[in-house]
Amino acid sequence: MDGMTPGQAADEILPAEAPLDMPVQDLRHHARSVARPVNRRMAWRRALVLGGALGITGFATAEMSLVLGLARWTVTGALLTLLYALLLFWIALAFTTVLAGAVALLRAAPRPSDAAAPAGRTALLMPVCHEAVPALHATLVAMRAGLLHHGAADAFDIFVLSDSREPGTVAQERALVRDLRAMPGPRVWYRRRRDNEGRKAGNIAEWVRRFGAAYDHFLVLDADSVMEAGTLLALVGMMARDPRAGLLQTLPVLEGAQTPFAQLQQFASVVYGPVLAHGVAWWHGDESNYWGHNALIRTAAFAAAAGLPVLPGRRPFGGEILSHDFVEAALLRRAGWSVRLVPALAGSHERGPPTLADMAQRDRRWFQGNLQHATVVAARGLHPMSRLHMVSGIAAYASAPLWLLFLLLGLVATAQARLLRPIYFPDTHSLFPQWPVFDGERAVWVLAGTMLLLLAPKIIGLALALLRAPYRRGTPGTLRFLAGAAIEILVSALLSPITMLTQSAQWIGVLRGVDGGWGAQRRTGGGARLSDAIRATWAQVLLGLALTAAALSIDPMLCLWMWPVLVGLVLAPVLVAVTSSLRLGSWLRARRLFETEADIAAGPVLRHVRQELLRQPALASVPAMTPALACAMR
Repeated sequence: MDGMTPGQAADEILPAEAPLDMPVQDLRHHARSVARPVNRRMAWRRALVLGGALGITGFATAEMSLVLGLARWTVTGALLTLLYALLLFWIALAFTTVLAGAVALLRAAPRPSDAAAPAGRTALLMPVCHEAVPALHATLVAMRAGLLHHGAADAFDIFVLSDSREPGTVAQERALVRDLRAMPGPRVWYRRRRDNEGRKAGNIAEWVRRFGAAYDHFLVLDADSVMEAGTLLALVGMMARDPRAGLLQTLPVLEGAQTPFAQLQQFASVVYGPVLAHGVAWWHGDESNYWGHNALIRTAAFAAAAGLPVLPGRRPFGGEILSHDFVEAALLRRAGWSVRLVPALAGSHERGPPTLADMAQRDRRWFQGNLQHATVVAARGLHPMSRLHMVSGIAAYASAPLWLLFLLLGLVATAQARLLRPIYFPDTHSLFPQWPVFDGERAVWVLAGTMLLLLAPKIIGLALALLRAPYRRGTPGTLRFLAGAAIEILVSALLSPITMLTQSAQWIGVLRGVDGGWGAQRRTGGGARLSDAIRATWAQVLLGLALTAAALSIDPMLCLWMWPVLVGLVLAPVLVAVTSSLRLGSWLRARRLFETEADIAAGPVLRHVRQELLRQPALASVPAMTPALACAMR
């Protein structure tokens, strides 16, 4: 098994093939989802969370209707009320999920590490496409050393599955594999595809068809993934004990942030992420979701149930499924396998986009992939929770243009109430005058309640984070933590309207038939120049100035109500440039303002990765903001 098999290409270092059939699934014809006993406890949990969200939405929508008074019967008022209800439901659902997560997190007992010998064989798959090879080297060296330390080297194999085309990158990947194979630890194999059919999902499927029969499980690693050896062993042990488990998804928390933007994202993922994830796990149960990486998958189940079809029609709605993970999870559940999130299992990490522009570029692909789910959500035999996951993904991206429309309609309604001459006795033969009521006091309460609902998950996450050991370090540490949280909330509020307009513009591109593609993702770097940021966000600035002028002409008090939106849009270039500054990021790290548990108490594998990165040559420099990234912001 340690060499190339006959007939293999020179750029393949692979074991003997163990073929496994992976039929393409039919989304239009399927008998029924495999019957399983009704879990009454889970039904009650879902009723509480979803019912609570619906109750909050209904009450708040009724209050909004009263704010508008008689204007609610106009076209503008009716649209405002409908949009408010649609948008508030997802905010309320996040709130009720976090409430459930807080209870689950406080009641959760520490999960013991699984020291037992792993059952079966597991493949760690790392699909790569023009990634920074020094970073891959550091990650794989550390993870192999961790498994070797736990005596589990023989139970795991590592596959580097390359879709790279650039000759220099390919040569570095081959050298990386040769170096790793000379070190003790799990076996390392290398395969570079001749074509990129199916992109990442096709890369994984091709591995399953060629080698899947030799492995009981496989775990997909992104190029920036890091997982502790104890976490890997615990996942394998959990799957061995549950014969119906098809997929176990960990909660990857961000680490390695360099720019202020990345540090803000990392802080949010570590502080707010666990309580939300515990809530999701509490009411999703065996019908949870898959996020594409850092998850253990039963190979036979995946091969039998998750072969992806090509969607009919032309891109961007048809063609290869981009957000394949949601669909694969739905197909596994349709076949009767459980898909579970295990947020209590620590030691799963990834890196986030270094700048807002990089996040916009990644979001463009995710956005198109989620819209494709509109053609999948009605597939035969899917579990209702699987359909809800897809609808939630679509709603997440639909919320941006809907919030923009809500904002504009709100200005129109205010202008009508302030500037138009009221008609007290319309031609309706009414005995009583119709007063143009706009309840300002109630409007203040509705706005305050909406803002509280938005901030409540963060407040709850902060409170629970302060109860965890790494943050119980006395007054200086607590004050620094709270100051970081206040800055994160403020900056996130200012960045939100920039993202709102970016995602709204992406709708135009998708509806015009522009395919977002699947480019290489930038995982390090930063330093956008102000001139580049201005070219990337001029539309946000123009909209911000227009909204400010409109608000001032209607009522100057509107500017106080809308200040996060107006300031965020007008100062978009400054915010993009400042949050991408590597120098400011270094200054913030030195003052430990956004310090997280990954910084305070990193696991042995993560510490080893950081040590290896210090020994690696500097990563290849990346342009501060390429034209492609600038286009992603528009």
